[in-house]
Amino acid sequence: MDELLETKIMQELLKELSITEQPLIPIGVSARHCHLSEEDFHMLFGNDANLTVYKNLLQPGQYAANETILIAGPRGSIEKVRILGPFRKSTQVEVSYTDALKLGVKPPIRQSGDIHKSAPITLVGPKGGIYKEMGLIIAQSHIHMSPDDAQKLKVVNGETVTVEVSTSLRRIRFMDTIIRISPDYVLEMHIDTDEANAGNITENNYGRIIKEGARSHERAPD
Repeated sequence: MDELLETKIMQELLKELSITEQPLIPIGVSARHCHLSEEDFHMLFGNDANLTVYKNLLQPGQYAANETILIAGPRGSIEKVRILGPFRKSTQVEVSYTDALKLGVKPPIRQSGDIHKSAPITLVGPKGGIYKEMGLIIAQSHIHMSPDDAQKLKVVNGETVTVEVSTSLRRIRFMDTIIRISPDYVLEMHIDTDEANAGNITENNYGRIIKEGARSHERAPD
């Protein structure tokens, strides 16, 4: 065998080996939801209302609440949008591109917490409504992980990577997936329902990081 060809084959084999050794990342599919400030919650549900737990989420301290709201835009509205707790400093609503079309709005694709100059949205609860001049986004795909996970995956906070997910029907890659590292995080990738549908992905699927053209993004505070 030609020495140059043999070297090339060996490089390809090593590349494949490095990919297969990457730890698998559980996929979490996020449907439309909202994070509310405590002040906005009481405006929507009343001063005596409390946010109550429907179910705990994988990330420690995070939960889906029993309470839901209606969100509205110029073209339409969507009912039963789940609130996620606990309360945040600023109210934020996360939707898919399909949801945005129904509402008649054009939210930017952003990291969670980065709502500056995002799209406006109206929130309606059982006790009142609020018009927010900004706060509506499409969440950028991202991976929560601990520092130990980051060391194994050889990534740093704020870095963007490509993640490949293979299902029984197709293989898809998510570009510009943001790495978010904290000692409080559990390894999990978050995508929205449009992204999941495009890849035929359920929450029983896993992804692998393919580090292509990685670059760093600064993340806005929650």
